[in-house]
Amino acid sequence: MSTTQSERLRELLEPLVTSQGLDLEEIDVASVGRRRVLRVVVDSDTGADLDRVADVSRALSAKLDETDAMGAGEYTLEVGTPGAERALTEHRHYVRALDRLVRFQLREGGELVARILGVDEEGLDLEVPGVKGRRPTTRRLAFPDVDKARVQVEFNRKNKNDDAANAENEEEA
Repeated sequence: MSTTQSERLRELLEPLVTSQGLDLEEIDVASVGRRRVLRVVVDSDTGADLDRVADVSRALSAKLDETDAMGAGEYTLEVGTPGAERALTEHRHYVRALDRLVRFQLREGGELVARILGVDEEGLDLEVPGVKGRRPTTRRLAFPDVDKARVQVEFNRKNKNDDAANAENEEEA
């Protein structure tokens, strides 16, 4: 039997989110002044666009209205996606971060910033960027060696599709 409000809410809402083709990533109930805010974070392997988030928000709101899961007081429901610099805590998060730059806090201490090239059940294949003109290197990192991991935002990265398009344009010219 679940004991916390977040666990009870997860049991109530997760089947509904799953039926919409999404994963329930996080539930947080917070007090903001005199109001309470229920934040629900959803995602999927293909992402969650605004329409899907709106659909699941309406479904969750209806379910919460028909139960007393949030109690008698007023609250605000906020449904969203994890955001650009999401923490990676589940295997599926690493799979979704394939080809993304990630900052790892290592269990043994220290930090590593690398791009995820591959993910399997035991760990990750990474590309560590070269320093001072050196070539990038590859490295294997087992999941038990990772304390924390967070996706990094990249503003200047060339997209692989852009490289392919540029190559086609050069061939045509």
